[in-house]
Amino acid sequence: MIDYVPVIAVGFAASVGLAPLVRQLAQRIGMVDKPSPRKVHRTPIPLMGGLAIYLAFLLALLMFGDWPQHIIELLAIVLSATFLVAVGFWDDRKNLRPRTKFAAEFLVAGLCAAVGIRVDLFGNLIPDLALTFLWYVGIINAVNFLDNMDGLAAGTSAIAAFFLYVLSASQGQELVSSLSAALCGALIGFLIYNFNPATMFMGDMGSLAIGFILAVLGLKLRFQTQVPAASWMIPILVLGLPIFDTSLVVFTRLREGRHPFDAGKDHSSHRLVAMGVSPRVAVLTLYGGCVLLGLAAIIISRAPLDMALTVGAGVAVIGVGCFIILEVARIKQRRKQLASQAQQSR
Repeated sequence: MIDYVPVIAVGFAASVGLAPLVRQLAQRIGMVDKPSPRKVHRTPIPLMGGLAIYLAFLLALLMFGDWPQHIIELLAIVLSATFLVAVGFWDDRKNLRPRTKFAAEFLVAGLCAAVGIRVDLFGNLIPDLALTFLWYVGIINAVNFLDNMDGLAAGTSAIAAFFLYVLSASQGQELVSSLSAALCGALIGFLIYNFNPATMFMGDMGSLAIGFILAVLGLKLRFQTQVPAASWMIPILVLGLPIFDTSLVVFTRLREGRHPFDAGKDHSSHRLVAMGVSPRVAVLTLYGGCVLLGLAAIIISRAPLDMALTVGAGVAVIGVGCFIILEVARIKQRRKQLASQAQQSR
């Protein structure tokens, strides 16, 4: 496992060095995120942090690796991620329609599935491909959704990448270990500029590419020490926080009669703030949840089947409980808002 520490270190150092340069570029070309009623920040913040993350990730990956046996998969991953960085840049610039981003996500999912980075759970092509596309599109959008508060998407993605690194290194998976280590280092370096109070945002050019890379890592993760009946839970747990937040937000928006992709302050982080904690504490709380999910994934990777299923069931029960608590908090918040609006209209 220690063999990949230089990959993390180079990703970190490159991200720390590149971010200020990219920030200056973003300011020069007008790529800034302006304040609005649905956003937390009150001053314009430069975007394009995703470019610094991605360049640092590439540098760390290419400096440490001997890839002849993985060259096809690596090319597909790099080409797809680069394409999503470009799509994200255009989205940050022009605010693309959701269907345009979906088309881009399906395109990269199809490319990666074609080179073998896909679900192989049922042993039947059609359901496996359907689940593959659902996984790619779901995780990409989950990370994109989670980018709603200073340091949240970058920090939780860094934690997820770290646990994917630990899990893959324990199984001797060179490609997955290198990819996850490079991503982890690049994200930690970016957090210096992105943690509250942020001086730079990753933008969609970061969240789309990061979500894609995490989706790839989850599909590539394999376990010789665990049976398929339990191993499928491991990537879901590692990426459980963005999955949870997206499920919560989509459920709430549909229940309230809104489009799932309408923006709003209804994410897990916003609900914690509405319950009385500061934005920084809300983000740190979600970091803690991400760490606990990663530890549960490690336990499942090494436990007997019956214990692994018990741990998985326990996490599911806790997740449902948290879902209910945050949904009740949202309902109470909405009632207060409606009551306040009614008083102001009198």
